[in-house]
Amino acid sequence: MPHRVLVILFATALVGTTWAISSVRAQTAADSPAAFTGALTELPGVERLRIRHTVYVAAYSTVRLGSGKGKVNLATTLIIHNTSEKIPLILLRADYFDTAGSLLHNYLPNPIAIRPLGSVETFVPAEDTRGGTGANFVVEWGADGQITEPLIEAVMVGTLGAQGFSFTSRGKTMTIATPQ
Repeated sequence: MPHRVLVILFATALVGTTWAISSVRAQTAADSPAAFTGALTELPGVERLRIRHTVYVAAYSTVRLGSGKGKVNLATTLIIHNTSEKIPLILLRADYFDTAGSLLHNYLPNPIAIRPLGSVETFVPAEDTRGGTGANFVVEWGADGQITEPLIEAVMVGTLGAQGFSFTSRGKTMTIATPQ
């Protein structure tokens, strides 16, 4: 009897693991709106936007440890906070790229508006390591008038054995560097 119980437990664990592995992927554009619909508001005319900025956010899906032989896979959450108390923040683009600069996901097929002091997020599970050590997000935002800059950051977490790792990466506005 104990052997049969072990076989059943092993089979159940194998089926559960196979199901979990087959369903691991970055959140798609279709998944994203469900995660933050409460923070959205009516979208004003995008053609009227007077302010537009593009932000680069480093997002590491894998980091190396010690001598470089060991590595930790990290789950990444991209969070975009509208820091304005009065004006909606318009998100025009949220793209996820790998180390080579190849586009992995476009999270926004259409622009969205985040209500004042609202936040939206998207998630890449630790098992989705396609981004590599140089993974990043590019977020384009705009507003119809003067607005405080949004807070855009990635939060990465992972474990290796009993050791946990977590850190953040704050977005940097992409400006054209010109010679002086």
